[in-house]
Amino acid sequence: MSVLTPQSEVTPGQTNEVTLQVVNGGDVDLGTPSSRSVVTTARNVRLTATSDDSPLSVETETTALGAVTEERPREVPIAVSVPNGTDPGDYELEVELEYSYTSQYSSGVTYDREATTTVDVDVEVTNDARFRITDITTDSQVGDQGTLEATVKNVGATTAYETTVALESSSSGLTLGQRTSDAARVGSIAPGESVTVPYSTAFAATAPDRQYAITGQVSFETSDGIDHVDQGLSAGVTPLSEQTFALEDIESTLRVGEDGEITGTVVNTGPVPANNVVVQYAGTSQSVIPIEQSAAVGSLDAGESTEFTLPLSIGGEAESGLRTVDFAVQYRNDDGEARGYRDVAVNAEVAPERDGFSVAIANQTIEAGETRSVEVTVTNNLGEPASDLEARLFANDPLETGDTDTGYVQSLEAGESTTMTFELTTTGSATPGSTYPISLDFRYDDVDGDSHLSDTYRAPIDVTASEGGGLPLPIIFVAVLVVGTGGLVVYRRRQ
Repeated sequence: MSVLTPQSEVTPGQTNEVTLQVVNGGDVDLGTPSSRSVVTTARNVRLTATSDDSPLSVETETTALGAVTEERPREVPIAVSVPNGTDPGDYELEVELEYSYTSQYSSGVTYDREATTTVDVDVEVTNDARFRITDITTDSQVGDQGTLEATVKNVGATTAYETTVALESSSSGLTLGQRTSDAARVGSIAPGESVTVPYSTAFAATAPDRQYAITGQVSFETSDGIDHVDQGLSAGVTPLSEQTFALEDIESTLRVGEDGEITGTVVNTGPVPANNVVVQYAGTSQSVIPIEQSAAVGSLDAGESTEFTLPLSIGGEAESGLRTVDFAVQYRNDDGEARGYRDVAVNAEVAPERDGFSVAIANQTIEAGETRSVEVTVTNNLGEPASDLEARLFANDPLETGDTDTGYVQSLEAGESTTMTFELTTTGSATPGSTYPISLDFRYDDVDGDSHLSDTYRAPIDVTASEGGGLPLPIIFVAVLVVGTGGLVVYRRRQ
């Protein structure tokens, strides 16, 4: 039994894989060809490699190979660690083979024996260029793309020419270039020299915030033009956390059936600055109508905050009370690329619906048969100015509006009141002591110049008896009819 090493070179500073080739060179003194394999086959072969007199150490324990025949050598990979600083040159490994075999086969009877063979094999510690990643960083955030920079140092003894540095990610959450691996050509690297190689990288939005394994290799040519590959690159890289924002100090002037606004503070909770930050309404509720879709607040460093205001309108069919309003924050990164953060929601109070105007009448009485001026105080409850405000008075029998049934004011600020005068008359059918309604509505323009017609507002009018001393008109009218009828009857009798 013999052991060969087809590739015997090992590199300092790493654990190398060395392939040992076990060859069975058994022979037969006497026998038939059909029985040759019975005698020459080594069975239950066990291989143990050690290195006692050198800085090299074998990390692989005893390996069982089974049977090894003449026709089929067996290959055994073993791990050999070579410390940094090991001098270049040849080193020996001691390989021990334990096995059983048939020493004689006669008339169907076999004679088996145990054997141990020890052989020495040489491995060469090279002085070629070899490499190590000494630093690796990225400015890429979870859910975003950026640049990964790997600093590679030639820790070998010779210059590497026509060098290519290839890195690979074994995680689906990290891509390099357009795939999970990427390679960069960097030219020559002298002994002790370091080069920093940039790679385009991206982390998936679902990638956990942790360290990701990076492996790689350096392909190069020696000074003799011979191609070599150092496959020992290994490092870990941690992305920056996902860019986040928070909305704080939220205040609401929202009200059912009216325009309002949500104000608050947007905070860049990091980890990097954000440019051209815009707060956007991102809800889908049909009862919330954005008057403006977004509010730009400028650029924010990590940890910086600023105020924002976003006007919204609440539909007349909406429910009042506390409700959740969805927002999004749009921004641009340092490369000017648009990014968004949507995991933002605030609680905003929506006030109940209120009358756009309120009306008050100082004197709500009118004498039967009287025509009088009615002063109505109108207050703007819209929460915004109303311009070109025109009021119209309506009344039904037994009340009638006179020539003055409209009022006008050029502008009425939010919360401001004005007094308008209208003419009102009672007809003959008005009954003293009864109450009758009058109605008013308002046509006006809002701050955007849009025209609106308000709801109709009703107010009570009390009819009182006339203070002129005579009978009320209905009674007088009835008395006239009675007297007239009596006179007619008397006249007819005389005929």
